[in-house]
Amino acid sequence: MLHDKDRNIKYYEGIRAAVSRVKDRGQKALVLDIGTGTGLLSMMAVTAGADFCYAIEVFKPMADAAVKIVEENGFSDKIKVINKHSTEVTVGPDGDMPCRANILVTELFDTELIGEGALPSYEHAHRHLVQETCEAVPHRATVYAQLVESKRMWSWNKLFPVRVQTSLGEQVIIPPSDLEQCPGAPSVYDIQLNQVSPADFTVLSDVLPMFSVDFSKQVSSSAACHSRQFEPLASGRAQVVLSWWDIEMDPEGKIKCTMAPFWAHSDPQGLQWRDHWMQCVYFLPQEEPIVQGVALCLVAHHDDYCVWYSLQRTCPEENGRVQQMRPVCDCQAHLLWNRPRFGEINDQGRNDQYAQALRTVLMPDSVCLCISDGSLLSMLAHYLGAEQVFTIESSAASHELMKKIFKANHLEDKISIIEKRAELLTSADLEGKKVSLLLGEPFFTTSLLPWHNLYFWYVRTAVDQHLGPGAVVMPQAASLHAMVVEFRDLWRIRSPCGNCEGFDVHIMDDMIKSALDFRESKEAEPHPLWEYPCRSLSEPQRILTFDFRQLVPQQPLRAEGTMELRRLGRSHGAVLWMEYHLTPDSTVSTGLLEPAEDKGDCCWNPHCKQAVYFLSPTLDPKMLLGSPRAVSYAVEFHPHSGDVTMQFRLADTRN
Repeated sequence: MLHDKDRNIKYYEGIRAAVSRVKDRGQKALVLDIGTGTGLLSMMAVTAGADFCYAIEVFKPMADAAVKIVEENGFSDKIKVINKHSTEVTVGPDGDMPCRANILVTELFDTELIGEGALPSYEHAHRHLVQETCEAVPHRATVYAQLVESKRMWSWNKLFPVRVQTSLGEQVIIPPSDLEQCPGAPSVYDIQLNQVSPADFTVLSDVLPMFSVDFSKQVSSSAACHSRQFEPLASGRAQVVLSWWDIEMDPEGKIKCTMAPFWAHSDPQGLQWRDHWMQCVYFLPQEEPIVQGVALCLVAHHDDYCVWYSLQRTCPEENGRVQQMRPVCDCQAHLLWNRPRFGEINDQGRNDQYAQALRTVLMPDSVCLCISDGSLLSMLAHYLGAEQVFTIESSAASHELMKKIFKANHLEDKISIIEKRAELLTSADLEGKKVSLLLGEPFFTTSLLPWHNLYFWYVRTAVDQHLGPGAVVMPQAASLHAMVVEFRDLWRIRSPCGNCEGFDVHIMDDMIKSALDFRESKEAEPHPLWEYPCRSLSEPQRILTFDFRQLVPQQPLRAEGTMELRRLGRSHGAVLWMEYHLTPDSTVSTGLLEPAEDKGDCCWNPHCKQAVYFLSPTLDPKMLLGSPRAVSYAVEFHPHSGDVTMQFRLADTRN
């Protein structure tokens, strides 16, 4: 956030203007800064001429850092850091503040605007902490929405029919009716909307200003709805609402900071990259057919923390009672499958690849055991001719979901669901039969990093006694791959700021560096790289191989080597991913989907998060523009814990 220059400049301009307006009225400028963080906005206020600032920060490590930063910059006599939640701050002779402030400065926003509790915090501040005629920076926020049709985005929310080509013709796996009727998960899906191709959606409406919040006046956190009538630009199926906001730092609206995606931005070439504020994807409770030119109402509903949308034929009274309750999943699927998982299950090409691999290993007398959370793999095995299919669902919720899906497809008597951990499997659970085909995608809901799905290997080891002679395991193996990359923007989340708009914030940098000294922070972290463009500087390299035909070994698996940097650029980090070798001729990648282009541009699996190991020297973004080097690595798989530890470092190979 400190690297968000557009945000910083706009806040600084807005604060200067607010202080000037108060001074022009002959008043002292007393600032309340809620959520001060580093104290940056308070220091801006004092530099702009504020007489005193009360900087509120509830998170103690951050408040302690703010005290040091304020002191380092010479503002201790004008800024008081208060380590409390703003709703606990007191005003009076013996209080935290002797009197109410007349300038309210805040940065309490998330991608959804109100998801971090901005409305209740503003509501309390106006009632108890600031004067009735206070100035506010930002002065106003406006939420915008645009209705679209998008098969890709809709696939993140609903289960599509899955087609399976069998010897008896095409079979179609259909979703249960309650999955189709379910309004979906209540939470927003925040993404880097600029990375979604315009070819992936059809615009059905203009950009509509849905509602505004004036932060200089009393704010209400009560539930409300705001409607906008519009005429559809095209006929289609209304499915998804894309949304973002902007903030105006001054009453005239001349100083504006916007989150608009490139097609709605006034200066698409000057877009400021942000990861703290992105754009919102909301799913309508049901897709609805609409006709070009036939007026409709898009309704934005919100409570104190959440926003959701509905499409109505007539507009409700502005700011009236919310007519529709916040959507809540009642089908279990949205509680078990996140948005990328929905997309993965709906990926027909991926399903076809698994089906083709199954055809090569299935026999007419195959007894299959499927081990993956909420997977349709057992249904593919049944339709492709397995004699008997068992599937393990270790949670009650997952068991109920799969039971509904099987019943909707008349398979409740064809596929046996075993509700227990695989380690506790007994011969009786398998009706005394030996498994001839052990299946997995593999996918487990608790997995965060790519190699966490190696849990499949442990399960395969645990059920070894239930496998018959010559049993086939699919996938037969997995491999861990790595590649050195240069990020277009993601490097900023690990880059120190040093000086921010003329203020020394190196203490914040030091605090982060200290946090990164912990073992967990030195390891890789998950990121969906389809949202974060990067260039490959090395060729992808296979690091470790895991043979699922064998039991988990007792000794660690270790690999050391180097990756030569074949392209010039900044070596920001190494990206790691898993590839699953279903059969000798079929591999599914959770990372790189095709070889990098000539310039190194990468195409990543959009359903999975890849692991990123940031290289420490790239904390200086200006380095490594010289001649090619290499990155050395040491990676180790620890079978007793399932951990993968690693170290990557730059190695000059010119000598």
